[in-house]
Amino acid sequence: MRQLFDGRDPQLVLFDLDGTLVDSVPDLARAVDLMLAALDRPAAGIDRVRDWVGNGAPMLVQRALVGRFDVAEPAPSALFDQAYALFLHFYGEAMAEQSVLYPGVVDCLEGMKARDIALGIATNKPMRFTTPVLEGLGIARFFQVVLGGDSLPTRKPDPAMLLSAIEQCGARPVSTLMVGDSINDVKAARAAGCPVAAVPYGYNHGEPIEDSAPDLLVQRLDQLL
Repeated sequence: MRQLFDGRDPQLVLFDLDGTLVDSVPDLARAVDLMLAALDRPAAGIDRVRDWVGNGAPMLVQRALVGRFDVAEPAPSALFDQAYALFLHFYGEAMAEQSVLYPGVVDCLEGMKARDIALGIATNKPMRFTTPVLEGLGIARFFQVVLGGDSLPTRKPDPAMLLSAIEQCGARPVSTLMVGDSINDVKAARAAGCPVAAVPYGYNHGEPIEDSAPDLLVQRLDQLL
């Protein structure tokens, strides 16, 4: 990590949540399949949901309704509204029941905190789910700022979320590291003027994150230390 900042620690490290810190697909897939069952539609299954995650809950629901990643023709608004309400209900029942932290996450966060690096969350996940997941998995205490997919009018890959978090923490883009798992994280960091590190195990719609050319690739987050 220090190699990206002339041998020094960054002022701020911003983390994506799903696919970076937390494997949340099991709980998301449960909610998606219960939603589909309530609409008399076949289940999607965990493998397909894993490829659909990463662009926020509304897009996940759209993909589930059309049954594929590309949503050329969105579902009718009345159907989407019904499906989205069902998804929010079912996911709200169990947000951190099967979700788990990836290996190395706690060591990474503790190590950065011990070095007085400010930490934040920049996720497309709605705040009504982000906060309970962070609390349920015991890592909320690490973060100075938490921004979700409904905190601002835009989501990643738009850089506004990153720039807002940087401003709130009194940092600068050039001294901030974005850490994520998808092309949206890389694009947001590039647009914000931040170096970006990536992990290969997350949710990048089936594409290798290496193809997005992050500044640093680590197999586990504790390798950033």
